[in-house]
Amino acid sequence: MAVMAGKTALLELFKQEGVKIVFGNPGTTELPLMDAFAAEQELRYVLALQEAPAMGMADGYAQASGHLSVVNLHAAPGLGNAMGMLYDAQQAGAPILVTAGQHEQRFNFTEPLLWADLPVIARPFVKWSEEVRQLSDLPRAIHRAAKTALAPPMGPVFLSLPGDILTASEDLDLGQPTRVASGIRGDSSAIAQAAALLAKANSPVIIAGDAVPQGNALDELVALAEALGAPVYDEGMATRTMFPSSHPLYRGALVRLPPAIRGMLMQHDMLLSVGADLFTLSLPDEVEAMPEGMPIIHIDTDAWELGKNYPAKVAILGEPKSTLPELTAGIIKARSAVEAQRAVTRLAHVRTEGISSLAKLNAMAEALSERHPIHPLPLMQAIGRMLPANAVVIDETVSSGNGLRRFLKSDDPQSFFGMRGGGIGWGLPAAIGAKLALPDRPVVALIGDGSAMYTIQGLWTAARENLQMVFVIINNYSYRILKQRTNAMKGLAAQADNYVGMELDRPRVDFVSVARGLGLTAHKATTLSEVQDLMKAALRHDGPTLIDVEVDRSWKPV
Repeated sequence: MAVMAGKTALLELFKQEGVKIVFGNPGTTELPLMDAFAAEQELRYVLALQEAPAMGMADGYAQASGHLSVVNLHAAPGLGNAMGMLYDAQQAGAPILVTAGQHEQRFNFTEPLLWADLPVIARPFVKWSEEVRQLSDLPRAIHRAAKTALAPPMGPVFLSLPGDILTASEDLDLGQPTRVASGIRGDSSAIAQAAALLAKANSPVIIAGDAVPQGNALDELVALAEALGAPVYDEGMATRTMFPSSHPLYRGALVRLPPAIRGMLMQHDMLLSVGADLFTLSLPDEVEAMPEGMPIIHIDTDAWELGKNYPAKVAILGEPKSTLPELTAGIIKARSAVEAQRAVTRLAHVRTEGISSLAKLNAMAEALSERHPIHPLPLMQAIGRMLPANAVVIDETVSSGNGLRRFLKSDDPQSFFGMRGGGIGWGLPAAIGAKLALPDRPVVALIGDGSAMYTIQGLWTAARENLQMVFVIINNYSYRILKQRTNAMKGLAAQADNYVGMELDRPRVDFVSVARGLGLTAHKATTLSEVQDLMKAALRHDGPTLIDVEVDRSWKPV
């Protein structure tokens, strides 16, 4: 044990937990921490210009690295600014230690400026929320927070750090980190029951969720899907690469609307959900997404998700990586010779169907490639074709990304990241966090114009850190998805063709000037050939580049 100041102990504890970067935007309650950074040689402090981008960066870093990420916020307003991005992090299961500076405890009973009960504010969006009230508890608090954030199902945690805890000094035992082993194997009897049911299925379908890439189980899921001869869909809010996009069994992400989901499921007689939500929907509907009587086998690392909305024939709590091999072997063992041959025939059919559907999608994109302004579908196709195989794509296209997942070369768990929570503004800063976690891989962020304006300050951090990455603004000068959904209501707006608060064209945001003002190289593209030329140059450029792509503004169904 040694006498140590709280601020110094905090940084040492971060290092014990494997932290490399602290994201933040400091204020007066963070000054002791910033003072400690003045003498720190190992930890890196990455400055954001507002707390929402800081949180988004921490989220992207946590997901891309798989390690604990730390973000430091400024008192009540700072935590408030970050709450939308904290919600997204919670939904994505990102292991983030969220800290916020708090006034000295002797001062707090007076309710000073910027004070609030911070753990109460954070609690709905984190796994654990607390305030450190004495310096001797700081090591235990940090180790408990890190262990909890990284334990399955992973997710953010919160600690309020009063100023007197950081400025005080005493004899401290820093303790040691604890990690909860994550390879939870599902119950063998339940796996055998699931295998027997799947062996007899005539037309099974798989929906894959983020538990697959989080546990690095893509190979295991491929082996299972091939044994079953089943097509594989991503859950509706796809966070990661749930299944290799180049595989002919892959069908892309579910549409988040009940009629579309029901229509797909009606073609099958059994649903296997591997770490997927059933279902995160965008809008209610008179039609139920799940067909009546559809047998469900559900595997997840989170018991809350099992049978949450629809009863499962078999519900298995387990990690896909350790559970799927036993399930695959059980299916092969359980089926008869006739059932085995049926699976072989089904596999060939589903492969052919996948190749054909992708060919049709490519043909559709090529038929639209001469449209001006650029149609989003051929834009997604062009981007997918020009990106290197090791590229990392961050997707917040919202309404313009149709076909993107099938066009991309995303075959590893770190090749694609999407907005799981749905709170817009996530993609731009998350891409910065992903680049900091994966510095040797090309990172390309595809961001809608409306989304970009929520966290546009993040561009400054990309320039400050001189990150070699590309931001592509998919610009239709509107909140297109809101216009689509308002129109679908068939109400007053549709009758008058007047969509209030959804146009971003008076004035149009000059993203090129904004980006240049924040230190980036920036260009505007109005044709596919310009996009391709600018993208090639951006991928070679030593620093961040923004490309503002003007796309077709049409949105009404034909």
